[in-house]
Amino acid sequence: MSSALPQLTTDYYLTDGGLETTLVFQRGVDLPEFAAFPLLDSPTGRRLLSEYFEPYFDLAERTGRGFIIDTPTWRANPDWATGLGYDTDALAEINRRAVAFVVELAAARPGLDVVVDGVIGPRGDGYVVDDTMTADEAMNYHFLQAKAFAEAGAEMITAVTMTYAEEAIGVVRAAVSSGLPVVVSFTVETDGTLPSGQRLQDAIARVDEATDGAAAYFMINCAHPTHFDHLVADGAPWLGRIKGIRANASALSHAELDAAEELDRGDPEELAGHYRNLADRLPELRVVGGCCGTDHQHVALMAAALA
Repeated sequence: MSSALPQLTTDYYLTDGGLETTLVFQRGVDLPEFAAFPLLDSPTGRRLLSEYFEPYFDLAERTGRGFIIDTPTWRANPDWATGLGYDTDALAEINRRAVAFVVELAAARPGLDVVVDGVIGPRGDGYVVDDTMTADEAMNYHFLQAKAFAEAGAEMITAVTMTYAEEAIGVVRAAVSSGLPVVVSFTVETDGTLPSGQRLQDAIARVDEATDGAAAYFMINCAHPTHFDHLVADGAPWLGRIKGIRANASALSHAELDAAEELDRGDPEELAGHYRNLADRLPELRVVGGCCGTDHQHVALMAAALA
């Protein structure tokens, strides 16, 4: 399935930055539970999402790069949605509508190579590992989103901000069952280990072993490059499985970011320099974007650094 993904056959594709942090801190949007998907339920919310993506489309067109557009569904799973008033049927429907929404945005840019990506976030917080699931439990839990994405015409699924291997395995199995290519993106702490304490290379190996290498590739997101650049220094073979980076703007820890009341945009030029260094060490790098605290200005500098 991975061979169908166009980003694996070219130099690199761009993606966006920190959707939720941009909306909350730069646009003053109230996002209960840090969830963006309820914005799809109102004309104002859809307009905000459209305006968010416009400069990224512009950047991709200027640079001649393909663009991977994510559905705003990082929180659109049963636990988070229940607290926001969505039952199972409503949740499946809004995941389908999320795909339809980004497909419509992409259609307005007919000259741009766009890949529609259904995003699945962690069942838990994303920064802290509390209750964990077995791989089978995680497959059953995340299948609702995977099935909805497939039904609505998504081209791939990405499990974003995964904090432990078993949940990632479950998402991979759910995606395979739905018939879509799948990517796993792990987050790491300041020492480069997952919030579960597992080493990144061990988590990747565990997912590959349990799924017969079904994931198209792996990514790192929601961490600053200084938290993981030491992991990619030795050119080990497992680094070939990492094909995407979506780093935070800030070098603060997850705990510090969780407590922050203001946005830390970091140093955009310095962050772009980190990407240049990472690209030298990750010859298979194919997807470039940002995460918390980053916006289209950060991604534009990343694109320039990699040009």
